[in-house]
Amino acid sequence: MSTKNIARLGVNIDHVATLRQQRDEGYPSVADAAAHVLKAGADQITIHLREDRRHIQDTDLTSVMAVTKRYEKPLNLEIGCAKEIVEIAADFRPEWICLVPEKREEKTTEGGLDLLSDNFSKVQDSMNYLREKTPNTKISLFVEADTKVMQRCIDLKADAVEIHTGAYAIDFLKEGDLNPHLEKYVQCFNYLKDSGVSFHAGHGLTMESVKPLLEQGLFVEYNIGHWIVSQAVFSGIANVTSDMLNLFRNHPIK
Repeated sequence: MSTKNIARLGVNIDHVATLRQQRDEGYPSVADAAAHVLKAGADQITIHLREDRRHIQDTDLTSVMAVTKRYEKPLNLEIGCAKEIVEIAADFRPEWICLVPEKREEKTTEGGLDLLSDNFSKVQDSMNYLREKTPNTKISLFVEADTKVMQRCIDLKADAVEIHTGAYAIDFLKEGDLNPHLEKYVQCFNYLKDSGVSFHAGHGLTMESVKPLLEQGLFVEYNIGHWIVSQAVFSGIANVTSDMLNLFRNHPIK
């Protein structure tokens, strides 16, 4: 089976930093986590530099990027549209920037970007700035599975959408009906398939909940973090990454 038919796995290591920040004594090392994950075969590292700096810190960008360059793998930097953060991201010039919504009071990112209101212009302004300052960086938009939103992503000339799978993941854990989610993913995939916009997914996924999505074969990239870091407590982050990659290899994309 050709590797080009296998979805890419991006590992989000934010919560290694969450553990470190609980004691603020310098460990565990986010850079070491990135190295273990990439050595195990992951396709990229994802980190989220939040405005409130609750986990990833500015210095992590430098250390993690050094690791991704050593392994010749991309860094996917998630950011909100706050001016300060957008400027920092532009200075670092990662291979990918994923624009996400962000609220200080949330436990984690709670949904996709609102592109159907006046917020559209804020996202557009951020994208224009990034394209001017770091033209080789690709931009993805973290959004809900809605065809109207897909059209807005096309209008913005996004390089990719990352579908927010949080609601799907919750319904999977609660043994709810997954069909409405899966049907929306098919609709959005079909809407985008001739647009040149790449189709990614992420948020809340586990080894089990990602299986129905892999069976659909629609998404070319998944970004998974919290479950991998959590399971690493028992199995080690390299082993969990390797197991996830083996699952991916058994489910080629369309």
